[in-house]
Amino acid sequence: MLAHYIDHTILKPTTSHIDINKICQEAVEYGFAAVCVPPPMVSFAVRELQDAAEVERSIAAVKVATVIGFPFGYSVTAAKLAEVEQAITDGADELDVVINLIALKAGDWAALEAEMRVLTARIHAAGKIIKVIIETGVLTDEEIVACCEHYSRIGVDFLKTSTGYAEKGATVEAVKLMRAHLPAGVRIKASGGIRTAALAQQLIDAGADRLGCSASVEIIKGEGLAGGY
Repeated sequence: MLAHYIDHTILKPTTSHIDINKICQEAVEYGFAAVCVPPPMVSFAVRELQDAAEVERSIAAVKVATVIGFPFGYSVTAAKLAEVEQAITDGADELDVVINLIALKAGDWAALEAEMRVLTARIHAAGKIIKVIIETGVLTDEEIVACCEHYSRIGVDFLKTSTGYAEKGATVEAVKLMRAHLPAGVRIKASGGIRTAALAQQLIDAGADRLGCSASVEIIKGEGLAGGY
């Protein structure tokens, strides 16, 4: 079932409490893996999920995810760490961290690894999940492979394709390339531009373990209409 793969996502800058209430109710109703919300909305989403689960009499544990250094990734490490601390305090279960693409394009892998080691250590110390967003749509295949090698050494939980803010989002080709160069213990989250059940299933078949979608309900409702998925 596709729902169990989906992080039901809303990250627009005008996100309201009404929006968060809606996606939390939908997440419990459809059985999505998580909701992914803007950092200021984390504590509210935690409460809304608890209330929605009680109303639906659901025992499903929908996780709360948020983003760090979003969407461009070029915040300094200290700023990202402060965001991490706040997200943990507010109750986030999973933290999706954007890498510093300026450093990547400059070939400064030492800085990239140093930053992510600090963030990963703090997130894991709190018992939380880290997903590292590498923005595959602006990377060469060689850079994607290098990301797989460097970040898998650090022990991150997921490598994630995209923020959804670049011109190009998740592709089957990028997911296949990542799966071929990641150890089994590092999972893949595909996100950005996933709007049909057919594409969702193709990404899962290519190796994605989680999908970040804003059109989650439409995808689920279309499961039986899109190529039998």
